Amino acid sequence: MPIDPDKRKLREMKRAVKRRGNKHRRHAAKRVLAEHPEEAADADDDFGRHSSERLNGLDHDATRKPHE
Repeated sequence: MPIDPDKRKLREMKRAVKRRGNKHRRHAAKRVLAEHPEEAADADDDFGRHSSERLNGLDHDATRKPHE
């Protein structure tokens, strides 16, 4: 059964956003560590516009439906 091209595109887009968000998070952590080493452990992760949260649950299809 071939995968739906739209679903593949959504997955690729989400993967790209997640990768960019992780790079952004690591860069921000390095910056906080360099500028304020005593506060680095308490810094919160902020993905900002690189968050993939808005893409969660977009692919509601037969594979995501609960079995009855």
